[in-house]
Parts: sequence; structure tokens; C-alpha cells
Amino acid sequence: MGHLLGAIDQDRLDEQRGVVQNEKRQGDNQPYGKAFDYITENLFPVGHPYSWPTIGSMEDLNAASLEDVREWFATYYGPNNATLVLAGDIDVATAREKTELYFGHIPPGPPLARLDTWIPTLTQERRMIVEERVSQARIYKTWPIPQWGDVESEWLALVDSILGNGRTSRFYQRLVYDEQVATDIGAFASSDEIAGGFVIWATAQPGQDLAEVERLLDEEVERFLEDGPSRDELARVVTETRAGFIRAIERVSGKASILIEGAVFGGRPDAYKDSLAIMDAARPDDLRDAARKWLSQPAFTLEIHPFSDSLTATTEDADRSEPPYPASFPQAEFPELETGELSNGMRLVVATRDAVPVIHLSLQLNSGYAADQFSRPGTAGAGHA
Repeated sequence: MGHLLGAIDQDRLDEQRGVVQNEKRQGDNQPYGKAFDYITENLFPVGHPYSWPTIGSMEDLNAASLEDVREWFATYYGPNNATLVLAGDIDVATAREKTELYFGHIPPGPPLARLDTWIPTLTQERRMIVEERVSQARIYKTWPIPQWGDVESEWLALVDSILGNGRTSRFYQRLVYDEQVATDIGAFASSDEIAGGFVIWATAQPGQDLAEVERLLDEEVERFLEDGPSRDELARVVTETRAGFIRAIERVSGKASILIEGAVFGGRPDAYKDSLAIMDAARPDDLRDAARKWLSQPAFTLEIHPFSDSLTATTEDADRSEPPYPASFPQAEFPELETGELSNGMRLVVATRDAVPVIHLSLQLNSGYAADQFSRPGTAGAGHA
């Protein structure tokens, strides 16, 4: 934070650029690895900070200059834009002493503008279909939802557990066990600092029609919007969520993650208390109403289909040493012309073709430009009117 700028040179930048690009390739080359790039690009509008992946594009990484990196560090990598959590066998006095020793001399960066919330709204259903080298088709459906810490986002996190978390979830029971149209399913409510997304997905059985998988997903969502969860379902997911929280804080890294998340997103390290309180007070109707509000809105649907391995190019190629001039010309066939004369003496010529139901009329006069007034040239068009 305080001394990295002096250590960065072009060689180190190029080295780390290659490291990040290799990391991106590893992610993109996994099965369904680009799915969330497609989702973020289509769920969030242009200019929204979530409309592009954090790792960036290859074009951006290639274009980053040493000056860009230095400017970014000078702007954002200052102590007034950072949150530090020390977790483990350390007391407050020692923590403050060490923090002041290693960070106290670093000057603050410039003041920064921050977005409070920016929850996008889709005005209509959006759908994207892509082909990838995967063995099974998969579908994702994503709705915009509120930001981290919002009461409804907390309720939606419980909704996702009921619908798609684990083998006792509604999606798994219906699509994997009962109908056997999918091999795996999932749902999660991802809430970040200024907005979030509610994602459901399912991987179809090999050869299974993805439209049928989507129909069953939609049925289960509609059933939840109509009836909400049972009290037993709500009690189960609350117990599972609290157990997961307790297991997380058994580890020092888990404590640090929870404290820093609360400090950054919630404004104080113990913001997790609010989340637990909202969860404990939740009723079945709360979850149903939150789902009705957000999951009845237009969604972005992504279909990923296997790319056909049967598509191959031929081994033969044309002679491209010279342009392919024609060796012969076909005889042009024109329709027979019918002629006649109208009562006013105008000559009529008719050519009939029945390819399309169109009648085209053209009236030709002998005068043309010669009939134009000197003050208004171009009134008659080259003998046509």
C-alpha cells in the first residue's frame, strides 16, 4: 500500500499481467466457465460497476500501461479506502501498535465518490443461447435483487436454500429425483455492495430437452410464489444457515471474513448480528412476499448447449490462384411484353412476372428536364414522373 509503486516496473507488470491472464484462461476454459460473464453483461446495464467481471477482459489486461497501474494505486490503494481486520491470538493494544507501525506513515489517497445502490430493472425477459464444448446442456435464470444487508435480500437468501440448496431442496427433489430430467441443480442469492442477483440453474440429463427442464424450474418457482415455504422448510434452512455461520467462525479466517464483510458492506464489523436477527425473525409470509416482489419480475435466461462435434470442414479446397471466371453464360429469359393503347392515346406496355405479389408502375413523359421552370430545376426526373 505504501511502497508498491516504487517496486513496480515494466518487467514486473508484464509478469503479473501474464499471471492474471493465465488465471482468466483457467476460468474461461472450464465447462460453463463463461456463464457468469454472460450473466453480468446482460443483467446489469452499461456503466454499472457489476456489468463486467472483476478480472477484466483480455483486451483490458493487454492495454493496461505502467502509468495506468500507478494511477490506480494512487487513487484507490490508500488507507482511507481500506479496511483492516486482525483476527487471531492478538490483543487490541498490540494490534493498534503494529497497525500504526506498518500503516500509520502512509498518506491518505484522494476523496472518492461511491455509489450507494444501483439495482437494475429488466424491462422485458431477455434470453441468450450459446454453444460450448460441454457434454450436457445447462440453463441459468437470473433476477436483479437488492444489495447486501437489505432485509429482503436476507429473506431471499433463505428462499434460495429452500429452492435449490442440497438434496432436500425443491428443485433437487422435483428435477433430479422425481422427473429425472437433470443431473444437478442450484440456486443462490448473491448480494453485493450496491446490488445483487438471484440465480437458479439446472444441468439437463444428456439428450434431455432443455425446454422441459426450464418448464419444471418455472413450475417450482411459481408454486413458491403462490404458497411460500412451509414452517418446516423455513426452520430447516434457518438451522442450516446458523450452523454454517458457527462452523465458519470456528476458523480464524472465517472470523476475519465475517468481520471485514460487515465492516465494508454494513459499516461496522458486527453487522452480522443484524443478519442473524433478520433470519431468526423471518416468517414464511416474509419469504413468499420477497420472492413475489423480485422473482416475478423479468429475468435474464442463459442457455448453454453442447457444441456439435459432427461439424467438420472438408479436406478439399478450390483453386484460388485466379478468380473463378465463368466459362459460359446462361440465356437470359425475359417475360413477353403485352402492349395496348388507352382511350387518351397513352401507350401501355405490360410485363408479367408471378414471383412476388407486387405491381410496379412507371410513367414516362417525353419532356423531362426540358419541362422544368428555370426557377425550379429538377422538378421532373430524367424523363420520369
